[in-house]
Amino acid sequence: MPAGAVETARKRLTAAAEDLDDNRVAGLVLDLAAEAGVVPAWEQVCLPLLGTLRGDSAAEIAVEHALSEGVRVGLDVFGREPSRPLPAQGVLLAGAEHETHCLGLHALAAALRERGRGALHLGPALPWSALTSAVVRVRPRVVVVWSQTPLTGRAYRLVRLRRDLPGVRVLAAGPGWIEPFPPSSAVPQRLTTLGEATLACLAAGGAT
Repeated sequence: MPAGAVETARKRLTAAAEDLDDNRVAGLVLDLAAEAGVVPAWEQVCLPLLGTLRGDSAAEIAVEHALSEGVRVGLDVFGREPSRPLPAQGVLLAGAEHETHCLGLHALAAALRERGRGALHLGPALPWSALTSAVVRVRPRVVVVWSQTPLTGRAYRLVRLRRDLPGVRVLAAGPGWIEPFPPSSAVPQRLTTLGEATLACLAAGGAT
């Protein structure tokens, strides 16, 4: 995105969030994703803007919630046709156990829909036992687990999941995975950008 367009988009989203108008935020995000693409909208506008809000005061916490909720809704609406669901094609997304923040997965799901692909998105805070059960049931090719904080980003959990589910590619997404993964061929890949995550899921789903 051109620098001017990025700055304008950030100002509009900021104004809507400061008005606590999550519906307007959602509309702006939806329009931005349609015009610029999901990956640029997320990486150049939404993610940096979310990073500026630290929740240092009660008022800022409310603004942060309005922005986060609006971004989530905008991403969820983008490219979605409930009457014509897109095939998941072997992609399962879930937040790590006790992880309540997974906006990044909503962005990934939207980016996949933009490319004509769906995903099974099971939301935040999925217990590890439930994730294992879901994988056994639907047999995805790739599982992306999101962690926002080190409290939920336990590397050994992903290593164990990969060991217990041979043939499934387990990917770690989000800033919470700060623990070093042990050196092994079964170590999950760590995704650092939305573009990288999108390509990894498309490749696992058989995209060319």
